[in-house]
Amino acid sequence: MAERPARMNPAMTAGSAGPWTDRVGQAEGSDQVESADRAEVPGQGRCPYLVVRDPDTVRDVLHRPADFSPANALVAVTPLEGAALRVLQRVGFALPPVLASNDTDTHAGIRKVVAGFFTPATVAAMEPRIRELAREAARNAADQIGHFGHADLVQTVAAFPPAVVMLELLGLPVRDLADLKRWGLDSMELFWGWPDTDRQLALAHSAADFYAWLRKLVAETRAAPGRNLFKSLAEHGLSTPEMCSLGYFLLIAGQETTTQLISTTLFRLMEGSAPAGWKDAASEAGSKATVRHVLNSESSVPTWRRVAAHATDLGGELIPAGTEILLELSGNKITPASAPGSQSRSAQAASPETAKGQSTGYGIVFGSGIHRCLGAKLAELEAAVTVQEAAAALPRIQLSDHEPEWIRFLSFQAPRTVTVLDRPR
Repeated sequence: MAERPARMNPAMTAGSAGPWTDRVGQAEGSDQVESADRAEVPGQGRCPYLVVRDPDTVRDVLHRPADFSPANALVAVTPLEGAALRVLQRVGFALPPVLASNDTDTHAGIRKVVAGFFTPATVAAMEPRIRELAREAARNAADQIGHFGHADLVQTVAAFPPAVVMLELLGLPVRDLADLKRWGLDSMELFWGWPDTDRQLALAHSAADFYAWLRKLVAETRAAPGRNLFKSLAEHGLSTPEMCSLGYFLLIAGQETTTQLISTTLFRLMEGSAPAGWKDAASEAGSKATVRHVLNSESSVPTWRRVAAHATDLGGELIPAGTEILLELSGNKITPASAPGSQSRSAQAASPETAKGQSTGYGIVFGSGIHRCLGAKLAELEAAVTVQEAAAALPRIQLSDHEPEWIRFLSFQAPRTVTVLDRPR
């Protein structure tokens, strides 16, 4: 399971990219893909990806891992500079491919071990605990509104329950939650954002702290009684660097993306742009429908990456070896189809919602094929329960900030705050 040297540190091998406000042109002769303009854009860097929006073509890519490798899935979008790399190297930071970026024959066995913690029965059994945490969070929000007249639903409702659920589900100790949330967002920015030199250095210190914490956790839990993720992975034969690599992204993806899904759902409900109203969301059916709508139109993970392992065909076009590909999983604001020159013939032929860049179909929101998200059902359940309990406990709130700052990384999006106050009686 040794890591190939070229990918020992994903941050060292990334191509540069800008925040996707440059032109995205149509691929000549193709109905399924759009070629990103690779010209230099002042102040924005280069855009090295071939953008694929058509849902069937996205699914085709995801179901052909031998042709379209996941090896670049966790590569840093912005190459890290020397000072940041030295900070990471001092703590032995290494991310060998284990799960999401693993294109070797070891993937299936490792995935089976991790999947054992996310079985349908296990997820269903967590619902009472999820509801308990959601009700507690909603009460905390109500208390803050009562004391201060306002509250941020991201911090009071969305942030911490998914982290608790993830740690408990994996058999890991529930602790250092505030640090875990901070480390998760910082690592998302470090690997999927566009930090400048100073910001890179700050984020690298955060990532180094997270990695050191994680390595201690791995050592502790390997020797702990009972069943837990790292003990199971050690029994499968993974090394400490491999377990740290898997844990690094799983402890981010397993809870921070759910927080972001909840945050976006709460914001769209309070803003009034969701198909259901706040009162409707207090029911099980209403909350489930609203979460499903957000997943379909504006999920927290709107894009994901692949790379052509060799020259191959996609939609009748030859894709050269090494081509970096950005797959659109749901509507996103990073590569908007409304940008000049960006709409492809595939988008025009798809549903009206897709043509606006708002949706590519629920079926691929969590990916597809052998790398599909293992926590899909858990995330959807957590979001629906949390939204339902918040709407039921806070019937009279209204949005006080209609234009919050948003997280806008290459593959992650959500409002950073959802600030509400009591509606006048």
